[in-house]
This record gives sequence, structure tokens and C-alpha cells, in this order.
Amino acid sequence: MTPLTAQKRTDYLSWDDFFLSVAHVCAMRSKDPNTQVGSCVVNQIGQIIATGYNGLPRGLNDNEFPWAREGEYLETKYPYVAHAELNAILSAHTNLENCRIYTTLFPCAECAKIIIQVGIKEVIYDDDKYVGTDDNKAAKRMFDQAQVSYRSLPVISITVTCQPK
Repeated sequence: MTPLTAQKRTDYLSWDDFFLSVAHVCAMRSKDPNTQVGSCVVNQIGQIIATGYNGLPRGLNDNEFPWAREGEYLETKYPYVAHAELNAILSAHTNLENCRIYTTLFPCAECAKIIIQVGIKEVIYDDDKYVGTDDNKAAKRMFDQAQVSYRSLPVISITVTCQPK
């Protein structure tokens, strides 16, 4: 028998980088022209439970709804788009107590409420572009009070090439 001379790779993805990368791939499904967000819910043993991205509710024709950021409220995307975290949580169909959520954008206050309510205990994100806003402060205040930890994870560079069929 020949002795093993090869060493295992050392440049493989950490679990955190892997799950946040999955969230980034999910974000690529979003049709929002300005902000694409993806989320990935992971249980205590490292299994992906559910994923989501920001978009219209299931069954709505996205060609018949606005995608604008500014203008009359009903002519913007805001009353119609469901956030990535909400979509992932609703897709889970299982108990999310003590799970983690990886998301490409720090959750808004509305999503923070939902994350807390379902029992998720950790939020890992790579972009906190609304830091310092009242909504961001409210989300962090609720997470702190509910003992939901949150931490930033710098995004790594991965090249994914999509070839539409």
C-alpha cells in the first residue's frame, strides 16, 4: 500500500462563507433593479432549511407591478415586494427555533420582528447599508433585547457565471 503523500486543501470555504455565498446566489433570483437580497436559513447541525430572495408574492405577475424606488407610494415597489428573510422563513415549513439566518443585507425592523418571533438566534450578514437609520436602530434594539446575536461577515469573491437557456 502506498503512503498518502497528498495533503488536503486548505483554501476551502468556511461554513459561514458557504452559507453567505448561498444567500448571494439566491439574491441573483431577485428581479428588483436596485437592491437584490438573498437569505439562507440554517439549522443547528448545518443543514440548509430554506432560502429566499426579495420579490413579489408567489403568483403575481412581476410585469404588472412597479419596481420604482421613488414616486407615489402605490407606484413604487415597497407595498408589493416581500423581503428575502420573510420569503426564506415562510418557505421553511419547519420549526426555526435556534436556527441561523444568513442574509446579504442587515434585516429591516419588520423582518427583525419575524426573525425573533420564529426563534432564530443568530443573524449573519455582509451589508449594513442602512446603518444608523431609525429602522436599523430599531432592528438592532429588538435583536439585543431578544438576545438574537448578529454579526457582519465580509463577503468573499466568488465568480459565478450564469448561462441562461
